[in-house]
Amino acid sequence: MQLVTEQMERYLSGGAWIRKIFEQGLELKKKYGEEAVCDFSLGNPDLPPPPVIGECLADLSCRMDKPFALGYMPNPGYPEVRAALAEHLRKEQDGAPITAGDVILTCGAAGGINVFFRTVLTPGDVVLCPSPYFVEYDFYAANHGATLTTVPTKPDTFELDIAAMEAAITPRTRVVMINSPNNPTGQIYSKETLIELSAMLTRQNAGRDRPIYLLADEPYRFLAYDGATVPSVLPLYPYSLVIGSFSKNLSLPGERVGFVVVSPDMPGREKLVAGMVFANRIMGFVNAPAVGQALLLRALGQEVDRTIYERRRKAMAGVLTRAGYSFFMPRGAFYFFPKSPIPDEVAFVERLAAERVLAVPGRGFGLPGHFRLAFCVDEAVINRSEAGFAKAMAG
Repeated sequence: MQLVTEQMERYLSGGAWIRKIFEQGLELKKKYGEEAVCDFSLGNPDLPPPPVIGECLADLSCRMDKPFALGYMPNPGYPEVRAALAEHLRKEQDGAPITAGDVILTCGAAGGINVFFRTVLTPGDVVLCPSPYFVEYDFYAANHGATLTTVPTKPDTFELDIAAMEAAITPRTRVVMINSPNNPTGQIYSKETLIELSAMLTRQNAGRDRPIYLLADEPYRFLAYDGATVPSVLPLYPYSLVIGSFSKNLSLPGERVGFVVVSPDMPGREKLVAGMVFANRIMGFVNAPAVGQALLLRALGQEVDRTIYERRRKAMAGVLTRAGYSFFMPRGAFYFFPKSPIPDEVAFVERLAAERVLAVPGRGFGLPGHFRLAFCVDEAVINRSEAGFAKAMAG
């Protein structure tokens, strides 16, 4: 008897490299002990949330005897949370005149992406994305009958190749999706690059009945290094949207609170917002978690101590440099994406695992020949990994 669809059978048999390595790590830790394994496989932020989160939870617990304390609210979120978030985003998104009506609270960034895709994609549409990329994008597009087409970024720097992206656009291209700061590379796309991308999309929109949307996925926006800034797409292109979450900057990945904000310059944006609100409901999300929204309202403008990530980045760069690896210094997020010393990065990742250092093969992100390291781990783990990296490099 066939219990699941053929598509799901393929997904299950293929698995995901991140989870495979994570599970391999569990076995190694069971065998050798936690301290003997240096696990850089999973981008799960380890820092505690800011103190205001605990204070808010304590206050909430005192109100649980009130009617509807955790009841339903409007599908796009509590009005006061949308209004506060809109005010926060106006500053964050380069002064774009965002109002509460432009913002929807969602079940994490992933929920926001799926809500948007459900609203604008029809079967056979194409989502265009630079590679390497966050592997779940494939599944999100397929959820709505679309396909993901990827375009390689420029070698070594991972900058967008706008000419190659334009050449890849077809009449069925509906969304161009970017992620900056990028997972897995740590690259931040410059304002000049985003202006060029916006001009290209404006050209491509000429004569179309349906616009090409520009979707910026920004869960790592807060984490930029060395004075780098993350420019907003909202003032640059009218058919743009930003997806964000509070998983990384507030260390709340399990609380699943995200948002979608549409460009205030988008013609007829009210219909798009209404469609996403409806999609939020019929996809079963209904609304973002009540507790998460309450936490967000209290914690807007606060964040975890980013200097800890800065120190870890410096430590990881030192370990890789001394061991002889070639890598792009991440400008944001908490990942390194070094080149594999041998052509088959899967084989090299296995060599690292033999030294009890866990990394994820680059082909899991659409770019073989590299491997990803998540440095959201204690600095002691990074320092302890140096001998393993050196032995794996030596073969």
